[in-house]
Amino acid sequence: MIIFTHAACLAHDPGPEHPERPARLQVVLEALRAAHGDLDWREAPRVKLGDLRRVHGEQLIESVLDADFTGYRMLDPDTVMVPASRAAALHAAGAGIAAVDAVMHGEASTAFCAVRPPGHHATADAAMGFCLFNNIAIAAAHACEKHGLERVAIIDFDVHHGNGSQDIFVNEPRVAYFSTHESGIYPHSGAPYERGVGNVFNALLPPGSGGFRFQNTWEDQLLPALDGFKPQLLMISAGFDAHMRDPLADLMLETSDFVWLTRRLRDIARRHAGGRVVSMLEGGYDLEALRECSVAHVDELR
Repeated sequence: MIIFTHAACLAHDPGPEHPERPARLQVVLEALRAAHGDLDWREAPRVKLGDLRRVHGEQLIESVLDADFTGYRMLDPDTVMVPASRAAALHAAGAGIAAVDAVMHGEASTAFCAVRPPGHHATADAAMGFCLFNNIAIAAAHACEKHGLERVAIIDFDVHHGNGSQDIFVNEPRVAYFSTHESGIYPHSGAPYERGVGNVFNALLPPGSGGFRFQNTWEDQLLPALDGFKPQLLMISAGFDAHMRDPLADLMLETSDFVWLTRRLRDIARRHAGGRVVSMLEGGYDLEALRECSVAHVDELR
């Protein structure tokens, strides 16, 4: 297993009161180095402009890459840039590209990208929801175009719907999107009837669902669909904000629920994808829960 990260991802600082703060990644890195220091740790490269253009429009790319300002710049009410955010976004997206290349070239069967800012809310044309570039979408498009894959699965268990990932691939049958997310919260998308070209699978969970309903929903609805898709590569939007301690949502999961799903996803990867899994950090805003869940998730992937 390989872990990709970069120091630039710690320099993106949306402000002292912002939930998507550098301490999130700091605690993940400290916990992973303590528990998994023996793994292959690599510095994430910068993403190339051509990789960004596969999924994002020029106006969005230019707005993120323009670092000629001081202080804070608001891209939307929740999404903030500082001059250092440019490098963080480039390395966060580059981590996914490098991870796909590594698993496709057989250097490892699994990879985890410990990076920020997160990405799954960024659409083709808009940064939003703390996200600048859509890291996992950029990596999935790379897997299709550079490695010739015809079936790439994005599994998103972040408590918030990955509207950007769905938006980017809604008409792309080579990429299937599978998500559980809490109903009634940001970004107010991801209804079950949103099916794309038969490649989108959403399941809404009401507040307070807990692990029993979460696991049953995956077991009964999403995992059979994923298994039927026969993915050649599994990509995970690993957000841990569905945890019961998280301040931004109320799905009330425990660490063991993320362990259960990661194990099931690993089984499907072994069955169809030669074991290949690329996981990218998304949300998670309680530091203790984020630390604990990240280590448990990597435990199951290694």
